[in-house]
Amino acid sequence: MKDIVKGFLSFQENVFPERRELFKGLASSQSPKALFISCSDSRLVPELVTQQEPGQLFVIRNAGNIVPSFGPEPGGVSATIEYAVLALGVSDIIICGHSNCGAMKAVATCQCLDNMPAVSHWLRYADAAKSVIEEKHYASEEDKVNAMVQENVIAQLYNIRTHPSVAVALRNGAIRLHGWVYDIESGVIQALEHKSERFVLLSENPETFFE
Repeated sequence: MKDIVKGFLSFQENVFPERRELFKGLASSQSPKALFISCSDSRLVPELVTQQEPGQLFVIRNAGNIVPSFGPEPGGVSATIEYAVLALGVSDIIICGHSNCGAMKAVATCQCLDNMPAVSHWLRYADAAKSVIEEKHYASEEDKVNAMVQENVIAQLYNIRTHPSVAVALRNGAIRLHGWVYDIESGVIQALEHKSERFVLLSENPETFFE
């Protein structure tokens, strides 16, 4: 906790004065262009990875970068998506998984979560991805977890399409959906190419994902 407080004091003394005009402009409004849905894992920092300033990303973070399908009793994720699309008018939604994801490892390897019932209940939203990987054989547990991470991103992209605000925006051509997987060790992002339904290196053909 001392490091956190020390960091804030450094921000207040050194960073904020240099960025005062930026924060003055943000004090009364925000206009982020993208909604970034990622895992809560401390090793993935959306603003750092994408080099975005305060006010440029609207962020949802939870264990497993999960988006429950829209239902009769929408929760916090659903409400935040709706706000991002209808109130803020974001033009892009990115669902980003990452390597060595503890949540996806728990699902892929059928870890016992009896001592964490809330986590176990939450991760049922990754069951669609689990059913896909269980149909295949993998050379190692790491390969299986990596596949689970990718399939989970795909599954959550399907889930988000069930949200009325997103469905309407997609139909009107007002929004684009993106699926990413960030590799912590290399800093590489693999992005889902919708035409081929394969994950490819974002850095090799970035213009593809502006379409």
